[in-house]
Amino acid sequence: MSSRKRLESSQGQDGTVSEEAGNRTLRRGLQVLDQVLAAGREGLRVVDLCRATGLERATLYRLLGPLIDAGYVARQGRYRYQPGLRLAPLQPQPGSANWAVRLEPVLAQVSASGGDATFAIVREGAQSRCIARHVGTHPVQILVIQVGTAQPLGVGAAGLALLSALPEAEVEACIAANADQLPAYGGMSPERLRLLVAASRERGWSVVGNHATRGVLAVGCAVRNALGEPVAGISVATTLARLPKARQQLMARVMQEALQQHLPSGL
Repeated sequence: MSSRKRLESSQGQDGTVSEEAGNRTLRRGLQVLDQVLAAGREGLRVVDLCRATGLERATLYRLLGPLIDAGYVARQGRYRYQPGLRLAPLQPQPGSANWAVRLEPVLAQVSASGGDATFAIVREGAQSRCIARHVGTHPVQILVIQVGTAQPLGVGAAGLALLSALPEAEVEACIAANADQLPAYGGMSPERLRLLVAASRERGWSVVGNHATRGVLAVGCAVRNALGEPVAGISVATTLARLPKARQQLMARVMQEALQQHLPSGL
């Protein structure tokens, strides 16, 4: 079938593109976005995108044009394509793999001090993603999330500590973006999360229970980079019975001391 006949078959009598054709274009565009996002800052050539998506070169160029105009894809030099600014919230923080390595001694020290599991997260837009976990020595370990797990920023203690350290405008933007997801985490709500943020700011560290995982209580601290900007969070999680108020304060100090010892200049 010629290009003209294919176009005519995808249009209705009024010349508009049919729903089926529109859906096909959307699916193809999402295929391209998935590949570009997975490639990250290294980017991909058109030939790489053709191979990965099974699309023809001409089709790819037609899809890339609107994606570039809308800011979802950006040119890298003359021949490569990388995620655009509109995809920035979905990309891992620069150096986050290295951050996991640098935070490991901190997590290990906190786990050794209290015996419980510790976690490290980074921010990805309005979400948090676990980048490291250290299992403690206590017989009962509360492994609330695995490395790679993503959830709304603030429903866990490490994410709450990081969220609380952000400027108010960013806090509100994150809460608004996650408003529909929050009730799935132990009945969390935007109003409840705002109260937790305020309490965490007053304390200097976070504590949250029965939201990300029932029957669990966790304490968290924000982690800053060399410029003093909050970029990550760490937490220790255990059962409610093992974290009375006095021990919450103790574990917060342990985390802060471990950060100061191992990362005195920031992450």
